[in-house]
Amino acid sequence: MLKYIIPLVLFTIMAVFLGIGLKLNPSDIPSPFINKPTPIFKATKLEKPEETLSPADLKGQVWLLNVWASWCVSCRSEHPVLNSLANKKVVTIIGLNYKDEPTDAKKWLATLGNPYNTSITDQEGRIGIDYGVYGVPETFVIDKRGVIRHKQTGPVTEQDVKNILLPLIAKLQAES
Repeated sequence: MLKYIIPLVLFTIMAVFLGIGLKLNPSDIPSPFINKPTPIFKATKLEKPEETLSPADLKGQVWLLNVWASWCVSCRSEHPVLNSLANKKVVTIIGLNYKDEPTDAKKWLATLGNPYNTSITDQEGRIGIDYGVYGVPETFVIDKRGVIRHKQTGPVTEQDVKNILLPLIAKLQAES
């Protein structure tokens, strides 16, 4: 009798933990980088490989860093939302093209539209590692002083833009 009860109890405990895990939101992964300065980088621009961009170039303005790739299915679903946000012209959007071939990335943007003020390349994934990127897409909101104020893991939705990003951007832009 005991040999049947022990596996049943273990199975029940595992089922409870699985049920709890399935109710968690993967975009709620906490980031140790919130309220910390952005990692320093100097990256090549996708469209102009002879030029570079660093966080120092963006000091004094609120900006989004959106990590994306042409091979990313979720990035495709997020892309119309980013195009819509870009059309509002409320924030600078920097794309971090992650572990991607520049020719594929350029073709993808030409086909789907380019919401980015500029995109930078991260073919080896080093910048992504410095930002604690778990996967693509991920989006960071960075304030005027270069401090990360929000991280969104997974695709940005219209509801995220309306309820989280736009209010936060407005608040950060109002700060001196």
